[in-house]
Amino acid sequence: MRIQSETFVKALQKGDDFIAIASSFAIERRERILNGIKVLEKWGLKSRPSTFLERRWGYLAGDDTTRHNELYPQLPPKLIACARGGWGAARLLEKPQSWKKGWFLGYSDATALLWARLAAGFDGGIHGPLLNSLSKEPEWSQERLKSILFGETVEDLKGEGWRKGIAIGPLIAGNLSVITHLLGSSYIPELSGAILILEDIDEEPYKVDRMLTHLRLTGLLSYIGGLGFGDFQKCEAPKEIPINETFQLEEVLKDRSLDLQIPVVGKLSIGHCCGNAALPLGRNAILNGNTGLLSLYP
Repeated sequence: MRIQSETFVKALQKGDDFIAIASSFAIERRERILNGIKVLEKWGLKSRPSTFLERRWGYLAGDDTTRHNELYPQLPPKLIACARGGWGAARLLEKPQSWKKGWFLGYSDATALLWARLAAGFDGGIHGPLLNSLSKEPEWSQERLKSILFGETVEDLKGEGWRKGIAIGPLIAGNLSVITHLLGSSYIPELSGAILILEDIDEEPYKVDRMLTHLRLTGLLSYIGGLGFGDFQKCEAPKEIPINETFQLEEVLKDRSLDLQIPVVGKLSIGHCCGNAALPLGRNAILNGNTGLLSLYP
């Protein structure tokens, strides 16, 4: 389902409320979450009380019912911010969804929730810093997120043009591993003509190759308008493997994308890096393979 401009979420204002949730792994670094909450409060937003900091169910931040209910407070806040990633968010999609209008911030494992909201036609999803990393983001990254939330313009992102051409379409970003495991479900948003941005962490090149090949085999990459690659943190080949016996990450990314006949941009500051540029999902953007720029459509 494609989001209509008249249903876009309104920009935040000082005094608006937000709630922090833990939809994935249990919290291990409490101070990092609290520091992330302080960043949002510094912008003039008001935090609602949260109960997840001490909560644990195995490796998850509470059982599925508890975490699912946290997604849908009776009085919807203006912003829901995910605390951390890991694993567990997709389990919540097995239960009935009742998304509400508003902003929703996260990335990594939260890709499952961001894509499910988008597939249901809800605007306001932001692929951007989690609370456990927000306070460590560089100033430009924090200001970019603030600008998107408060309705201000943001600067273009500079990457590296790998295949020439210009694409204009809805911006959709996510974690490659999570996206691969959503295939076959009803939680893949409309990707026809979209600008797709991928990122990941802790996956060797052959695993990235396998996942991109999976996307190709399903046809998912055959109808997008443009493709961008963010940061693939810790995805290099093991150093002990001779260079002539493996492929390096960039070789894999290019091999699996440059024959798609669409603009391709690499090395965007998006993902598990210090400088995770916020992206408003479903909003129109321009991917310029000639200059390596990703721009939000004015």
